[in-house]
Amino acid sequence: MAETAIPTTPEELLDVFHSRRELAVTQPKGNLALVGTQWVDVEQTIYGVPGTWAPLPAGQSGLLLTATAADDILVDGALVDGEAVVRGKDHENPSEVVFGPTTTGFVIASEDGRYALRVWDSNSEAIQEFGSIDRFPYNHDWVITGRFRPIDGGATLGFEHLKDEGKTREMVIPGEITFAKDGVEYNLAAFKSGRALQLVFADATNGDSTYSVGRFLFVAPNADGSITLDFNRAVLPPCAFSYNFNCPLPPKQNRFAVPIEAGEKNVLKKDGSLLH
Repeated sequence: MAETAIPTTPEELLDVFHSRRELAVTQPKGNLALVGTQWVDVEQTIYGVPGTWAPLPAGQSGLLLTATAADDILVDGALVDGEAVVRGKDHENPSEVVFGPTTTGFVIASEDGRYALRVWDSNSEAIQEFGSIDRFPYNHDWVITGRFRPIDGGATLGFEHLKDEGKTREMVIPGEITFAKDGVEYNLAAFKSGRALQLVFADATNGDSTYSVGRFLFVAPNADGSITLDFNRAVLPPCAFSYNFNCPLPPKQNRFAVPIEAGEKNVLKKDGSLLH
């Protein structure tokens, strides 16, 4: 039996990263599976799923679902026949909803205490149509070593989001990322995303060879304060895969005037055309 070669070169490692990305977006709760996000401010129905949904009293996490046994909705494994509280993702024990063999849901929270139902379909039209994530070839020129300078006490920066009609959301910025390239000094803002930093950026390829809204890059500073920005691992935002996501937009300091020809470009259908 032939041994499988272990990827070692930057190009090979990028191939592995890319194949894992394409697998991840087609998972039952991958980006391509999201078919609905609906905010619930009054008692209402939600497109595509049964039951009636209503907000809970202020301070309580989640939504109130009213359904009959015939609706065949499971909340945390129990068939709903009457009322059930669907706890939000901000709860220590969030609820899981099952609507059918391929359709599930959970409840998300906004910063101002509103709640929405997100609906996922593991056999969505987007998953069926998906062909690939187009990308640039590996580009050594866009592997950058910079510096990360923590901000004492942290800071916040207002990020616009795609569907927020110009309003901003304050995101925690733990420090500044600086580097120089081709004689230009850059000072970038990245907000916390778990243990990493999430850089939301735009460049001169957007709307031409890459997705118009921008791209993401996840980075982590080293103990000595250095930080590697490998733009070959720049990824498309979730909203490139489903209109039901609301993605942050690049702030002014993260908008490059030059083209960054590295990383992911667009989501393609099986026939090679753009998914969106």
